[in-house]
Amino acid sequence: MRQPRRPASAALWSAAALACLALTGCAIAAPDPDQPVPPSDGATIAAFYGDSYTRGTGASSPERRWSTIVCAERGWYEFNPSVDGLGYVNNRGLAPGGDLVDQIVDHEPSPDVVIVTMGLNDAFSMPSAGDEIREAITDDLERFRTELPDARLVVVEPFWYQDDRPDEFGQIVEWVEDAASRVDADYISGASHWLEGHPEWMSSDVIHPNDDGYAELARRMDAELERLGL
Repeated sequence: MRQPRRPASAALWSAAALACLALTGCAIAAPDPDQPVPPSDGATIAAFYGDSYTRGTGASSPERRWSTIVCAERGWYEFNPSVDGLGYVNNRGLAPGGDLVDQIVDHEPSPDVVIVTMGLNDAFSMPSAGDEIREAITDDLERFRTELPDARLVVVEPFWYQDDRPDEFGQIVEWVEDAASRVDADYISGASHWLEGHPEWMSSDVIHPNDDGYAELARRMDAELERLGL
Protein backbone atom coordinates (compact mmCIF):
# COMPACT_ATOMS: atom_id res chain seq x y z
CA MET A 1 0.00 0.00 0.00
CA ARG A 2 1.33 3.38 -0.98
CA GLN A 3 1.24 6.10 1.67
CA PRO A 4 0.86 9.83 0.93
CA ARG A 5 4.24 11.10 0.66
CA ARG A 6 -8.10 30.95 -27.29
CA PRO A 7 -10.76 33.43 -27.92
CA ALA A 8 -13.98 31.42 -28.17
CA SER A 9 -16.34 31.97 -31.09
CA ALA A 10 -19.94 32.90 -30.45
CA ALA A 11 -20.98 29.51 -31.81
CA LEU A 12 -18.67 27.68 -29.44
CA TRP A 13 -19.88 29.62 -26.45
CA SER A 14 -23.50 29.04 -27.43
CA ALA A 15 -22.80 25.31 -27.48
CA ALA A 16 -21.17 25.58 -24.08
CA ALA A 17 -24.16 27.43 -22.72
CA LEU A 18 -26.46 24.64 -23.93
CA ALA A 19 -24.19 22.10 -22.30
CA CYS A 20 -24.45 24.10 -19.10
CA LEU A 21 -28.14 23.31 -19.00
CA ALA A 22 -27.35 19.63 -19.26
CA LEU A 23 -24.58 19.71 -16.66
CA THR A 24 -26.32 21.76 -14.02
CA GLY A 25 -29.75 20.36 -14.83
CA CYS A 26 -28.78 16.95 -13.46
CA ALA A 27 -30.25 16.17 -10.09
CA ILE A 28 -27.78 16.85 -7.32
CA ALA A 29 -26.80 13.41 -6.12
CA ALA A 30 -26.39 12.53 -2.46
CA PRO A 31 -23.16 10.96 -1.26
CA ASP A 32 -23.16 7.18 -1.47
CA PRO A 33 -24.80 5.90 1.75
CA ASP A 34 -23.17 2.50 1.24
CA GLN A 35 -19.60 3.74 1.63
CA PRO A 36 -17.82 1.22 3.86
CA VAL A 37 -16.66 2.05 7.37
CA PRO A 38 -13.01 3.12 7.15
CA PRO A 39 -10.69 0.29 8.13
CA SER A 40 -8.85 0.62 11.41
CA ASP A 41 -5.49 -0.56 10.12
CA GLY A 42 -4.17 2.87 9.17
CA ALA A 43 -5.25 2.81 5.54
CA THR A 44 -4.84 6.11 3.68
CA ILE A 45 -8.05 8.19 3.66
CA ALA A 46 -8.50 9.96 0.32
CA ALA A 47 -11.16 12.68 0.02
CA PHE A 48 -12.39 14.00 -3.33
CA TYR A 49 -13.82 17.47 -3.93
CA GLY A 50 -15.44 17.45 -7.34
CA ASP A 51 -18.41 17.58 -9.66
CA SER A 52 -20.09 15.01 -11.93
CA TYR A 53 -16.76 13.98 -13.48
CA THR A 54 -15.53 12.89 -10.05
CA ARG A 55 -18.87 11.54 -8.87
CA GLY A 56 -18.75 9.25 -11.93
CA THR A 57 -21.86 10.34 -13.82
CA GLY A 58 -22.03 8.35 -17.07
CA ALA A 59 -20.27 5.29 -15.65
CA SER A 60 -22.16 2.00 -15.53
CA SER A 61 -21.51 1.69 -11.78
CA PRO A 62 -19.65 3.61 -9.04
CA GLU A 63 -16.82 1.08 -9.22
CA ARG A 64 -16.06 2.30 -12.76
CA ARG A 65 -15.45 5.93 -11.87
CA TRP A 66 -11.84 7.08 -11.95
CA SER A 67 -11.59 7.94 -8.23
CA THR A 68 -12.71 4.47 -7.16
CA ILE A 69 -10.35 2.78 -9.62
CA VAL A 70 -7.43 4.85 -8.31
CA CYS A 71 -8.29 4.14 -4.67
CA ALA A 72 -8.71 0.41 -5.32
CA GLU A 73 -5.28 0.33 -6.97
CA ARG A 74 -3.67 1.92 -3.92
CA GLY A 75 -5.69 0.30 -1.16
CA TRP A 76 -6.98 3.74 -0.14
CA TYR A 77 -10.32 4.36 1.54
CA GLU A 78 -12.38 6.68 -0.67
CA PHE A 79 -14.54 9.49 0.70
CA ASN A 80 -16.20 10.99 -2.36
CA PRO A 81 -19.17 13.33 -1.72
CA SER A 82 -18.87 14.91 -5.22
CA VAL A 83 -22.13 16.03 -6.84
CA ASP A 84 -23.42 16.83 -10.32
CA GLY A 85 -23.37 20.45 -11.43
CA LEU A 86 -21.23 21.64 -8.54
CA GLY A 87 -18.74 24.46 -8.88
CA TYR A 88 -16.69 26.63 -6.57
CA VAL A 89 -19.73 28.94 -6.86
CA ASN A 90 -22.31 27.26 -9.10
CA ASN A 91 -24.92 25.20 -7.21
CA ARG A 92 -22.83 25.58 -4.07
CA GLY A 93 -25.82 25.67 -1.75
CA LEU A 94 -27.53 22.60 -3.22
CA ALA A 95 -25.15 19.85 -2.11
CA PRO A 96 -26.87 17.23 0.08
CA GLY A 97 -25.33 16.84 3.50
CA GLY A 98 -24.03 20.40 3.50
CA ASP A 99 -21.07 22.11 1.90
CA LEU A 100 -18.51 19.64 0.55
CA VAL A 101 -15.56 21.51 2.01
CA ASP A 102 -17.18 21.22 5.45
CA GLN A 103 -17.81 17.50 4.90
CA ILE A 104 -14.19 16.86 3.94
CA VAL A 105 -12.68 18.97 6.72
CA ASP A 106 -14.96 17.36 9.32
CA HIS A 107 -14.47 13.79 8.11
CA GLU A 108 -13.26 11.29 10.72
CA PRO A 109 -10.66 9.97 10.43
CA SER A 110 -9.14 13.10 8.90
CA PRO A 111 -8.17 12.70 5.24
CA ASP A 112 -4.55 11.97 4.45
CA VAL A 113 -5.00 13.10 0.85
CA VAL A 114 -7.45 15.68 -0.56
CA ILE A 115 -7.87 15.72 -4.35
CA VAL A 116 -9.61 18.78 -5.82
CA THR A 117 -11.02 18.62 -9.37
CA MET A 118 -13.43 21.56 -9.40
CA GLY A 119 -14.04 24.39 -11.88
CA LEU A 120 -15.83 23.06 -14.96
CA ASN A 121 -19.31 24.24 -14.02
CA ASP A 122 -18.17 27.71 -12.95
CA ALA A 123 -17.17 28.45 -16.54
CA PHE A 124 -20.85 28.89 -17.35
CA SER A 125 -21.12 31.81 -14.92
CA MET A 126 -18.19 33.68 -16.44
CA PRO A 127 -17.40 36.49 -16.75
CA SER A 128 -20.19 37.99 -14.64
CA ALA A 129 -19.32 35.96 -11.53
CA GLY A 130 -15.57 36.07 -12.11
CA ASP A 131 -14.64 37.89 -8.92
CA GLU A 132 -16.80 35.59 -6.80
CA ILE A 133 -15.37 32.48 -8.45
CA ARG A 134 -11.79 33.57 -8.01
CA GLU A 135 -12.39 34.36 -4.34
CA ALA A 136 -14.14 31.02 -3.75
CA ILE A 137 -11.26 29.08 -5.31
CA THR A 138 -8.81 30.83 -2.99
CA ASP A 139 -11.03 30.42 0.08
CA ASP A 140 -11.61 26.68 -0.47
CA LEU A 141 -7.95 25.82 -1.00
CA GLU A 142 -6.87 27.95 1.95
CA ARG A 143 -9.41 26.17 4.17
CA PHE A 144 -8.04 22.78 3.18
CA ARG A 145 -4.49 23.92 3.85
CA THR A 146 -5.34 25.55 7.20
CA GLU A 147 -7.81 23.03 8.60
CA LEU A 148 -6.13 19.87 7.28
CA PRO A 149 -2.48 20.85 7.68
CA ASP A 150 -1.24 17.24 7.67
CA ALA A 151 -3.10 16.24 4.50
CA ARG A 152 -1.45 16.05 1.10
CA LEU A 153 -3.40 18.56 -1.00
CA VAL A 154 -3.56 17.76 -4.73
CA VAL A 155 -5.26 20.26 -7.04
CA VAL A 156 -6.12 19.08 -10.54
CA GLU A 157 -6.68 21.27 -13.58
CA PRO A 158 -10.48 21.29 -14.07
CA PHE A 159 -11.83 18.64 -16.42
CA TRP A 160 -13.55 19.73 -19.65
CA TYR A 161 -15.98 17.94 -21.95
CA GLN A 162 -15.15 19.32 -25.43
CA ASP A 163 -12.02 19.57 -27.54
CA ASP A 164 -12.50 23.35 -27.80
CA ARG A 165 -12.23 25.51 -24.72
CA PRO A 166 -13.67 29.02 -24.26
CA ASP A 167 -11.41 31.73 -22.91
CA GLU A 168 -13.59 31.89 -19.78
CA PHE A 169 -12.66 28.34 -18.91
CA GLY A 170 -9.00 29.09 -19.51
CA GLN A 171 -9.25 31.94 -17.01
CA ILE A 172 -10.59 29.59 -14.35
CA VAL A 173 -7.75 27.16 -15.03
CA GLU A 174 -5.28 30.00 -14.41
CA TRP A 175 -6.98 30.97 -11.16
CA VAL A 176 -6.99 27.38 -9.91
CA GLU A 177 -3.30 26.91 -10.68
CA ASP A 178 -2.39 30.22 -9.06
CA ALA A 179 -4.39 29.45 -5.89
CA ALA A 180 -2.82 25.99 -5.68
CA SER A 181 0.63 27.50 -5.87
CA ARG A 182 -0.13 30.02 -3.12
CA VAL A 183 -1.15 27.29 -0.66
CA ASP A 184 1.78 25.08 -1.69
CA ALA A 185 -0.46 22.32 -3.06
CA ASP A 186 0.63 19.73 -5.59
CA TYR A 187 -0.79 20.67 -9.00
CA ILE A 188 -1.71 18.37 -11.89
CA SER A 189 -1.91 20.21 -15.21
CA GLY A 190 -3.43 19.16 -18.52
CA ALA A 191 -6.45 17.27 -17.18
CA SER A 192 -8.86 19.20 -19.40
CA HIS A 193 -7.16 17.55 -22.40
CA TRP A 194 -7.17 13.94 -21.19
CA LEU A 195 -10.26 12.94 -23.20
CA GLU A 196 -9.51 15.19 -26.14
CA GLY A 197 -9.99 13.69 -29.61
CA HIS A 198 -11.77 10.57 -28.35
CA PRO A 199 -15.56 10.85 -28.73
CA GLU A 200 -15.75 7.08 -28.17
CA TRP A 201 -14.81 7.73 -24.54
CA MET A 202 -17.96 9.77 -23.94
CA SER A 203 -21.33 8.48 -22.76
CA SER A 204 -24.53 8.83 -24.77
CA ASP A 205 -25.13 12.32 -23.36
CA VAL A 206 -21.82 13.40 -25.04
CA ILE A 207 -21.03 15.38 -21.89
CA HIS A 208 -19.80 12.81 -19.37
CA PRO A 209 -17.28 9.99 -19.84
CA ASN A 210 -18.36 6.38 -20.25
CA ASP A 211 -16.59 3.45 -18.60
CA ASP A 212 -13.74 3.63 -21.12
CA GLY A 213 -13.42 7.37 -20.53
CA TYR A 214 -13.25 6.95 -16.78
CA ALA A 215 -10.68 4.19 -17.21
CA GLU A 216 -8.56 6.65 -19.19
CA LEU A 217 -8.97 9.35 -16.53
CA ALA A 218 -7.92 6.79 -13.92
CA ARG A 219 -4.87 5.81 -15.96
CA ARG A 220 -3.78 9.41 -16.41
CA MET A 221 -4.48 10.32 -12.79
CA ASP A 222 -2.62 7.25 -11.57
CA ALA A 223 0.45 8.28 -13.56
CA GLU A 224 0.30 11.83 -12.19
CA LEU A 225 -0.10 10.67 -8.60
CA GLU A 226 2.80 8.29 -9.11
CA ARG A 227 4.87 11.25 -10.34
CA LEU A 228 4.00 13.11 -7.15
CA GLY A 229 5.14 10.19 -5.03
CA LEU A 230 1.66 9.11 -3.96
